[in-house]
Amino acid sequence: MSAGLLESARNLVAGVLDLGRTRFELFSTELREELTRLTAAIVGGLAVLVFATIGLAFGAVAIILSVSEANRLPATIGVAVFFFLAAGVAALLLRRLAAMKARPFEDTLGELRRDLTALKS
Repeated sequence: MSAGLLESARNLVAGVLDLGRTRFELFSTELREELTRLTAAIVGGLAVLVFATIGLAFGAVAIILSVSEANRLPATIGVAVFFFLAAGVAALLLRRLAAMKARPFEDTLGELRRDLTALKS
């Protein structure tokens, strides 16, 4: 083998390894972003559940005890509906957060597609 051919092979391998390293760094960055987003979604979901439960319990007790005996049932129903609506709004906000990024690792996949297209041309 000639020295020029061996050097070309080394350069090719070095280029492929450098390209792989760059793609792996991009993938690891996107993985961290996805894990952060998932953690926020889980914490947000748990917060919705906890706040809805606490709100229902304390609100219902306070309003039910503050109205007359004859109006306790309608007051109980009103308090329950209000806090369920509040929990629904919080759940919709959480859903919007989850839908902010359409596809995990989209940048990495796009870069790999561009690499493949460049290699084919």
